[in-house]
Amino acid sequence: MTRFEIVQKIIDGGAVAVIRMSDSQKLMHVAEALLEGGIFALEITMTTPNALKVIEEASRALPKEVLIGVGSVLDSETARLAINAGAKYVVSPVFKPEVVQTAHRYNLPVMPGCFTPTEILTAHELGADIVKVFRRTWLGCHFQSDQSADATPESDAHRRRIADQRGRVDQRRCMCRGRRWCVAGQKAIDSENFAQLTENARILKQSIDAVRK
Repeated sequence: MTRFEIVQKIIDGGAVAVIRMSDSQKLMHVAEALLEGGIFALEITMTTPNALKVIEEASRALPKEVLIGVGSVLDSETARLAINAGAKYVVSPVFKPEVVQTAHRYNLPVMPGCFTPTEILTAHELGADIVKVFRRTWLGCHFQSDQSADATPESDAHRRRIADQRGRVDQRRCMCRGRRWCVAGQKAIDSENFAQLTENARILKQSIDAVRK
């Protein structure tokens, strides 16, 4: 898939499951359970032990419908290594132009983390495919909705490409949500209750679809 096709698939799915897990075999079962529940975009963070190996094994073993991405990327070299391991998109907690450039060199999308309207607009102008806005509770519950509206032009399709890391947000304006253990459930993972993971994913996907109607 091209960079733009990957972005559209993530938008259509509406959610990205963020995973930190060193056991690649268990990760396969988690990914399959989430896929059955309708969540097919998985972000494996670089804080995961042996993250590059996990990404490589997951990319090779999981069905083609699953989109494996890399998260917590802080520099262009890490982005390059993860892409070579099989990551199909790059997520960063910060905005660094060189990370955007590296991902685009491989025709893959990148999602930097931003906080202020200036950061959001700058990331958009320099080519970020999706902007991840998080920790909005620091400035009150309306901050994220307001800044996503004010930082981009009214006619710009980028307004739909604001991703929420956690918490409530105006979901008609938010293109997807990043969820960690609230979707996967650490207890369910530890006990290998994969049916519960599927149910969690299904409930989240149904709530997203309901808001979009």
